[in-house]
Amino acid sequence: MENAEVITPPFQLNPSTNDVHSYSEPDKVHIRHIDLDLEPSFDRRTLEGSAVLTIEKAPRHLNAPLVLDTRRLSIHAVEASADGKSFRNARFEIGSEDPILGAPLRISLLPRESKVRINYSTASDATALQWLNPPQTAGKQFPFLYTQSQPIHARSWIPIQDTPRIRLTYTARVRTPMGLCAVMSVGNNPKANCGDFYTFSMEKPVPPYLIALAVGDIGFASTGTRTGVYAERPVLQSAAYEFADAEKMLERAEQLYGPYLWGRFDTLVLPPSFPFGGMENPGLIFVTPTLIAGDRSSVSVIAHELAHAWSGNLVTNATWSDFWLNEGFTTYIEHRIQEQLYGKDRAEVEEVLAQERLAEEMGKLEPRDQILHIDLAGRDPDVGTTLVPYVKGALFLKSLEKAFGRDRFDEYLKNYFTQFSFQSITTEEAIRYLRNNLLDQRPDVADRVSLQEWIYEPGIPPSAPIAVSESLDRIRKQAEEWHNGNANRLRTDDWSAHEWLHFLLSLPSELGSERMRKLDETFHLTQRTNAEILQQWLLMAVRNQYQPAYPRLEEFLATVGRRKYIKPLYEELVKTDAGKRFAQTTYSRVRSTYHPISQAAIDKIMGGPNGFEPLG
Repeated sequence: MENAEVITPPFQLNPSTNDVHSYSEPDKVHIRHIDLDLEPSFDRRTLEGSAVLTIEKAPRHLNAPLVLDTRRLSIHAVEASADGKSFRNARFEIGSEDPILGAPLRISLLPRESKVRINYSTASDATALQWLNPPQTAGKQFPFLYTQSQPIHARSWIPIQDTPRIRLTYTARVRTPMGLCAVMSVGNNPKANCGDFYTFSMEKPVPPYLIALAVGDIGFASTGTRTGVYAERPVLQSAAYEFADAEKMLERAEQLYGPYLWGRFDTLVLPPSFPFGGMENPGLIFVTPTLIAGDRSSVSVIAHELAHAWSGNLVTNATWSDFWLNEGFTTYIEHRIQEQLYGKDRAEVEEVLAQERLAEEMGKLEPRDQILHIDLAGRDPDVGTTLVPYVKGALFLKSLEKAFGRDRFDEYLKNYFTQFSFQSITTEEAIRYLRNNLLDQRPDVADRVSLQEWIYEPGIPPSAPIAVSESLDRIRKQAEEWHNGNANRLRTDDWSAHEWLHFLLSLPSELGSERMRKLDETFHLTQRTNAEILQQWLLMAVRNQYQPAYPRLEEFLATVGRRKYIKPLYEELVKTDAGKRFAQTTYSRVRSTYHPISQAAIDKIMGGPNGFEPLG
């Protein structure tokens, strides 16, 4: 991919690609570049400033308006220019607000105008922004701000064509309160000192959801020539230890799929309210502090976000119905990186655990949500953020690897990333390329893989190459022995975090409070610090009404905002009257500490037709 440094292709978009989650019409007017000038106000909890958009019009649509996506933005002024120097006031109107899509901003333009300047401010409850008071941070002294734009939250802090169909470059100037540092999803300068303002420049075109910003008391620690960790200072050294293998991961990934094209690969550890395990913002991935386990057992998330440098950031899903093109490819590559770095056994262990979680989740999903090319019309795209695009998507790619051989499939993937570099594609385009460059070359082999079954039908095909792990098989047998009363046969001294997790997952759901007590007394599970193990144990505690674990459960729900962890706990709690009262009381107290994305998920669990209603 040495020739992949092509930044901006000619004006071209597939006009048949309809993004149901955007008002924009980029096939008529397309944003090519955006210059941001922003200042965060922690008192008002708003970002204020301007966005200057550089646009390109399709030849047949020179009189078309510029249609942008917004969500509760206050638009103060809009100006347009043909030369970027002389601006005139432009007529604009904001449409009605949709609960999912926000509101369209329509700007009337003259045929030759190519620059649009918008002065605006965000709402105090913008869905992409989380404002944290000092007590909610690790250092307890300074406030913190971070953004989460995926999937359609960029529109809540930037007036933009908020669709992965488009790609744009950007610059930003960010003024910060004295003593606070700013970082963005670009190759940040590790030697920069905290000051009054920062400037950033992303010179490669990215989809809007990859624009990201964080402001806080942030320090830096190097982990390699191109890698390092940004974090609040109290957690900086432990984070640097946890993610020390980032440089090795980067080297292994390049050996597999070609040069890394995003400059640096740094990690920003966010406060605990971050709703996801990680976010693949180019140059600076965002991750949850729950990954800091002290044993490097959760670094698969780092491998996953690194894999996005190819699948997602370089080649992007054109709509959120094509999300599996981002996540299925990335999960497959994540396992390949893990295998390269830590060996086949560990990769198999993580694959088995992921597939077991997928099987459990599929039991709760409607058939329409078990499909890779999911129909999201009229629905929030967050609905599609299940394990299906991740794990089922990875299984599909592994089935291709098994059918055609690893060497041939690796060659195919490298060519795929080169062919579609810096482009956003649909499932149909990906299938067409797959047929032309792999399946049709060996029709006798292609018959082993049913595209219809994998991509457009629910469930997992019977031919899926389900992973197996001898080490986990041994753990499963020991779990059975413990359940049958042979606890003295357990040998747990050398168990990894993954093996502990598998042991808990292998036990029956209904153990009863007394057997839970014996487990806890023997292995001190309520006091575990590894978030994966603790969350599974707390889930078991709720199912079995094991009251001694409830103080730790309350603490966990109050200090962790990762949706993957807290959502199943609330779902389990509300199944009983007593559990629902506990959940209601706890959530009323801690809801404000969660990110809006997590709030939206838990509100649905806790509320009735009108959503969550706090106690009192």
